[in-house]
Amino acid sequence: MRAAQVERAGAADGVGAAVLGAAVGWALISAAGRESGPEGVLLAVVAVAAGYACGRISGALVPVATATTASLAVLALAVASPEGVPGVNAQSTVEPGDAGAAAALLAVSAGAACCAAAAARRPGARAALRALALAVVATAVVLGSAAGATAAAAVVLCAAASSRARRRTAALAGFVVVALVAAGVSWAVAQDALPDGPAEGLRALLTENRVALWRDAVALVEAEPVRGVGPDRFENLSATAQQTPGSDGKPHSALFQQAAEQGVVGAALLAGAFGWLLYGLWRSPRPTPVVLCAAAALTALAVLAVLGNALSFAPVTAGAGLLAGLATARVVPVASGDRASAGAGAPDPSAR
Repeated sequence: MRAAQVERAGAADGVGAAVLGAAVGWALISAAGRESGPEGVLLAVVAVAAGYACGRISGALVPVATATTASLAVLALAVASPEGVPGVNAQSTVEPGDAGAAAALLAVSAGAACCAAAAARRPGARAALRALALAVVATAVVLGSAAGATAAAAVVLCAAASSRARRRTAALAGFVVVALVAAGVSWAVAQDALPDGPAEGLRALLTENRVALWRDAVALVEAEPVRGVGPDRFENLSATAQQTPGSDGKPHSALFQQAAEQGVVGAALLAGAFGWLLYGLWRSPRPTPVVLCAAAALTALAVLAVLGNALSFAPVTAGAGLLAGLATARVVPVASGDRASAGAGAPDPSAR
């Protein structure tokens, strides 16, 4: 059985290496012959890979302690620097059209706390870790991050629903559908393909500035559908970005940024990275509740990335990789007397 676990993990790792390598290669191809900057894409790939590796290593040794520490550290990061994270400062006079990196950090923090609770053996530890997850939601409310509170609450609810789950395939398929719906609706909004009533409501929720940025991105995709206009060139080619005071030059959506700057291939690779993470979770030897907690957090992050600028921040991408690594690590067996304190859940390779 252990050989089968290693084989499954190796397959998922191979897919991840291929996807991340292709993302790096395509960013360089898109940038070739242009005054563009692929460094942001390269940094994001490095952050994901580094976080994933750290999660796999530490999660194999002390999964509960690592997940708890990660939750607290990410929560502290979201609390300590709210003014420097777009979308958190409600008093800002600039309409950034950004769901906020803080919202993504809060979702990751809640996901890590839920993973730790699902893996913990002692009832007292489980209760404390669930309280930590609820504290993340409360912190989001205090910070005034509606997106963060919604994302963290969704993760906690999914964790509660999956606490006794034994099969993961249907749930993971549902998370894929959620991400696809978010991407499809956002693209429909940008192309005015929705009926007037729903379209007006979504534009009010998303802000006109953000929708205008998305429309500029769609126009760039139509002009350069394969290679895109080049990494980090959206600001130079978007009239909305140039006319918006204090603009950071981004379309405030990872989907639209990839599609505009790296074409449909870049957008497909972004979707492939999310698919790889869920595929790795599907093949994971960790218990199904742990897997589904991580999947819920990563899906919340994917939705925030479609609607905002979350993936432009290295702590967010590193946190996503760390969470995925924790939930796919092969826990090193410990003595029975230490198992409760270590919180090492028994492998659940048959749960699909």
